[in-house]
Amino acid sequence: MLVDVRPLRGGAFRRLWAAGLVTGLGAQLTAVVVPLQLYGFTGSSAYVGLAGLVGFAPMAAAALWGGALADVRDRRRVLLVTTAGIGVTSLLLWAQARAGLRSVGVLLVLVGVQQALFGANAAVGRAVVPRLVPPESLAAANALQSTVVMSAGIAGPLLAGVLLPVVGARTLYLADAVAVCATVWAVWRLPPLPALGCAGKRAGVREIADGFRFVARRQVLLLVYLADFAALFLGLPTALFPQLAQETFQPSDIGVLYAALSAGGVLAGLFSGAFTRVGRHGVAVAVSVGVWGLAVAGFGVAGSLVAAAGWLALAGGALLVLGVFRRTVLQTAVPDGMRGRLQGIDTVVAAGGPRLGDLAHGVAGATFGAGWAVTGGGLLTVSVAIVLLLLFLR
Repeated sequence: MLVDVRPLRGGAFRRLWAAGLVTGLGAQLTAVVVPLQLYGFTGSSAYVGLAGLVGFAPMAAAALWGGALADVRDRRRVLLVTTAGIGVTSLLLWAQARAGLRSVGVLLVLVGVQQALFGANAAVGRAVVPRLVPPESLAAANALQSTVVMSAGIAGPLLAGVLLPVVGARTLYLADAVAVCATVWAVWRLPPLPALGCAGKRAGVREIADGFRFVARRQVLLLVYLADFAALFLGLPTALFPQLAQETFQPSDIGVLYAALSAGGVLAGLFSGAFTRVGRHGVAVAVSVGVWGLAVAGFGVAGSLVAAAGWLALAGGALLVLGVFRRTVLQTAVPDGMRGRLQGIDTVVAAGGPRLGDLAHGVAGATFGAGWAVTGGGLLTVSVAIVLLLLFLR
């Protein structure tokens, strides 16, 4: 029932996972400081929102290209270059803060570059994992990595909030750059991971298009992508947290709402042994989407902060389980020579769903009220889950 640690028996994965603990925490420091710095420069939240848009386009393009590159080049080298590039960008962010530059343009350019590197890095990194652990431990490996990400999502902002008034933005950027060194070291220690069957080919538009055609021909892959997009587009309620904190709870309660979602994911990760040995991965994806939708709908009608936090914790746990089995399907249902491209597509879907969902929830919340928008999105997600479950059981 407790956390499934079988993948940690392999030295390569263990080093990569342990380094991710450090690097993930550092990345969260930058994620907090950038919007604060932008708001300090401009006094406008519009520029903070613009940073998300500026970052998404290069990240999506780089994820698709990086995934194609992972299928034709040594994945260790590609992962090493992109990881080091993220660290260099953090150093440049430190340099602009140290120099006292108040240029929105420079900051947005650096954000765009770093997000592009992150997109390529994520696609390659997820394609590396199946080469480091046996197939029966893939779900457990994905659970361990997802738990690290969610843990950093809780600890990082809290740490940034404590340190920022004491050491300033530039020190936090520098801390992020230093933290990346842990993952650079872990990737350096990886064995060579050459392309299998695709060596010598180029990573261009045609190869990226081959990845989309591969997905279009396989129903299980289309359903998995649909499940993830539906859950994040229809059900992710974070855009409405500020409105709910004002209208239903207290303004100071907004931190609890964010933390409860991540805390539920971490809790599910600590008990990953309860689900990582499940054999029907597609069914697990559909059930996870359904539980997520029900929990979000429950959150929408919660009248107290305790009940709301409970529903969000359940939703966070379901979201972690969904992510674990989504990645496992995409890592096991395809040949190794196609894994990078499918992970690139997955990175775009996983990032695009929440961004489009924020827009949809914002409009629905302003039109119908936050509670109705959240509950309606949750119920729509449940309906999608029922359809998915019927299709996976065929």
